[in-house]
Amino acid sequence: MMPRPAEVKQTLDLPPGYTLVALRELGDAFVHGCAIAPEAGAGTLIWVRRYDLVEFAVVLEPDEPLVSARRAFFAGMNAVADAIAAHCPPEREVNFDWPDAIRFDGGLLGGARLGIPADCAEDDIPAWLVFGVILRAADMAHVEEVQAASGVSLLSEGFEMIDTDAIVESFARHLMTAFDRWNERGFEAIARDYLERLPKRKAGERRAIDRNGDLLVNVPAGSGPPDRNSLVDALARADWYDRQARGPKFG
Repeated sequence: MMPRPAEVKQTLDLPPGYTLVALRELGDAFVHGCAIAPEAGAGTLIWVRRYDLVEFAVVLEPDEPLVSARRAFFAGMNAVADAIAAHCPPEREVNFDWPDAIRFDGGLLGGARLGIPADCAEDDIPAWLVFGVILRAADMAHVEEVQAASGVSLLSEGFEMIDTDAIVESFARHLMTAFDRWNERGFEAIARDYLERLPKRKAGERRAIDRNGDLLVNVPAGSGPPDRNSLVDALARADWYDRQARGPKFG
């Protein structure tokens, strides 16, 4: 049974064009977003009202085939990072692990997912996409000690409680800016912003994001052909939600 939207007034200050769906604390924003996306339409933002997690998802409606439309994932990642950076204490960094992990000052803070219609072929224009995010807001007792040691939370890193909701609001604005930037300057601008937050593994390597979202890593001359890291395969293996943030299943 799908979780019911919370019977509360809208408490997030979202830009025009967004519609808020608020879920109770045991809801799953990503799952709910994928379930309602066909009817909800672009700009629907699903938000779970919790104190220990910042959890939300947004419905997108791309206008290009799935093979290239999935690159919207990087626009979403940039928007999350910009939102965190806008509210974090001074001189702290937001970085990524390819492709979906979000790190704050070196510690694992959260991750993102991308949902697509199950029957959508690579050359078809998806009826919808869902970009989902989860960030640790507070330290959680139910997460195993080894997992907790590898991560950080917003409150433990100096954020205020009021910042947790403000990050969602800021994300919505930065996402609009990211898509405007894409339209005006091309995807290369989005890729450059993302890659600047992706640490290099070897000196002299050059990175790019291919039309289908794969990460291309060109090593120094004479070291062989470029490495290709598949976005599709990486996202298919991603289980950050359950493994790192949620801990044991609820209920």
